[in-house]
Amino acid sequence: MERAAGRLEGVALRTPLVPFPPDPALRIKAESLQPVGAFKLRGAYAAISAVPERDRSRGVVTHSSGNHAQAVAHTARALGVPAVLVIPHTTPGVKVDACMALGAEIVYVEPSMDARTETAEKLAAAHGFTLVPPFDDARVIAGQGTVGLEIVQDLPDVDVVLVPVGGGGLVSGVAAAVKAVRPGAKVIGVEPELAADARESFRAGRPVGWKAEETGRTVADALRVQRVGDLTFAHIRELVDGFVTVTEDEIRLAMRRLVREARLIAEPAGAVATAAYLFRKDELPAGDAYVSVLSGGNVDPALFLDVLG
Repeated sequence: MERAAGRLEGVALRTPLVPFPPDPALRIKAESLQPVGAFKLRGAYAAISAVPERDRSRGVVTHSSGNHAQAVAHTARALGVPAVLVIPHTTPGVKVDACMALGAEIVYVEPSMDARTETAEKLAAAHGFTLVPPFDDARVIAGQGTVGLEIVQDLPDVDVVLVPVGGGGLVSGVAAAVKAVRPGAKVIGVEPELAADARESFRAGRPVGWKAEETGRTVADALRVQRVGDLTFAHIRELVDGFVTVTEDEIRLAMRRLVREARLIAEPAGAVATAAYLFRKDELPAGDAYVSVLSGGNVDPALFLDVLG
């Protein structure tokens, strides 16, 4: 993880821990301030920059619901290599437009993990592209883990870290980093109730998949992943202390309060960790210092206006 941090120096922003004025016990790790508007830049750059130049020069390919795709496109442009992005046709336009503006080629697929992975793997095999997984990859996890490193460096006495969970790359990396430096701290994964496959997997002791029609119900488009990865689940089972879920109304209310009270813009997925603190505090471990990871701020403008009411 320290190696990943070195690769990211001067690339990813060391985001601040922003106080939440109504409650001094909570600080928000504002990953929405990254150049691509989400934490995904950390994992994408850590993974792609580690690929030998002769291999990555042929191009990179990934599959993503939006934020990882934008991070790969941003990294590919910075390193001067082509990027092909396999994206569900349900991805918000604000994320697709950002990817296209970065010069990436877009391939649309149905919003299922099978369609995404199969298409990306076929493109990699046919064209010699380097496949950059969105979460189930050791280099990606190490890059995302730098979020956790910064949290414990900036707040050494942190008691509880709340992390949004989609495919599990962020919570895996954060948990590994936090536990390595502050073993007594608790790391809690947070999901929408309508896409709680990771919580179910955690309870079952094995990865459990949900159907695309089920996870597709949540407004948190970045968390509609149907199943955590095998590698990320191994981290989750070993290092994560528990899971909390939040409702759609709670996600929207958290987005509104983040804007009004912390001056931070969060997309729905980015607001779930704060929603857990605001509305599910009785389900969280006790502590004096909490951090919620605001994972991204790439919100559809129409949705954002509706949320603000």
